[in-house]
Amino acid sequence: MPTELRFSSSEPELPPLLPSVAAPSLLAAQWCARRGWPVHPLSPGHKSPAGNCSDCRENAHAPSDCACLPAGRWCHSFYAATLNQRRIQQWWDHNPEFGIGVSCGPAGLVVIDIDAHEAEPPARNRILPGIPIGDQVDLTGLATGFHTLAVLAALRGQNSPAEDTTTLRVRTPSGGLHVWYRTTGNRQWLSSVGSTPGRALAWQVDIRAHGSYIVAPGTTTQHGTYTPIGDTREPAALPLWLAQELDRTGHLPAPSVPAPRPVPPRAQQAVLTAGGGRQDAGPTLATILAPIAACGQVTEGAGFSDALNRAAYTLGGLIAAGRLSEEAEQALKDTAATARPGQELRIQQIIRSGLTAGKQRPLHASGRRP
Repeated sequence: MPTELRFSSSEPELPPLLPSVAAPSLLAAQWCARRGWPVHPLSPGHKSPAGNCSDCRENAHAPSDCACLPAGRWCHSFYAATLNQRRIQQWWDHNPEFGIGVSCGPAGLVVIDIDAHEAEPPARNRILPGIPIGDQVDLTGLATGFHTLAVLAALRGQNSPAEDTTTLRVRTPSGGLHVWYRTTGNRQWLSSVGSTPGRALAWQVDIRAHGSYIVAPGTTTQHGTYTPIGDTREPAALPLWLAQELDRTGHLPAPSVPAPRPVPPRAQQAVLTAGGGRQDAGPTLATILAPIAACGQVTEGAGFSDALNRAAYTLGGLIAAGRLSEEAEQALKDTAATARPGQELRIQQIIRSGLTAGKQRPLHASGRRP
């Protein structure tokens, strides 16, 4: 007897929407940033990023070499994403109709992107990459990503993520669903968007993670609004079984990715000097430098400029409060130069700007700024 897995030809039923008052895009962008999700503008009415400036359009260059990013412009899509509330205010004041994109990697997010475009399914060996589906399995009615994800979950003895009420789920204007999870264990999951079909989790089910962005809830396009469903508004931790499936389908960097670059010896000495003998100063500075050193793992896409700006701003506040000495600036410069060799001028500009702003708001031991 064939195994029966029958599917409805209509869109799977989702929980009803909660009554809500739509917030302006600026408020939604600020809401995302407060949760540690870097944001960037999307073109009004579309889910694509706001266009680059004319110079970036006409002169091809890597985002890491772009002068627009440290200057606070939104060129280069998710590479410009920021948590800086002042910059967010400027961007959405410039155009209140901007949509909101969230850079998944720096936000620590893995989003399951389920399509609901009914279509003829591919060959059985392409429905679930790496998992053969025998002829004895009846796939009558299988037509969308909701169906293929349900098959995968059933094979693993799990409920489909589309039905996971413990995490943020967002209905898309096309009838699809974005299921948001947060990463655990410092793993840098890779996106399957724009990659080979073999890295997709399933047919019509993509992964948005490092190297891509996701449209934020509350964004409205010409086709409709990305609307949260159910009561949950925060991403849950990525379930273990899904993490195992992502690992199986190649969503982790290759083993040849270099190890994080250590803080250079001269920066280590600067850490000690900047501490001025205070026992808590060294660990504090080392913690601030760690994200900059980690950017040395990849040549681009790590949010280096924004991370460096935040570190410089924090150091400025600590120096102004007398909690670190001026030598902390040299430690930051040395660490940044190791992570991005050959970009010393750009590094100096970012650090100078961040320090100047930070020193205007001293960061005292309570962690509060005046």
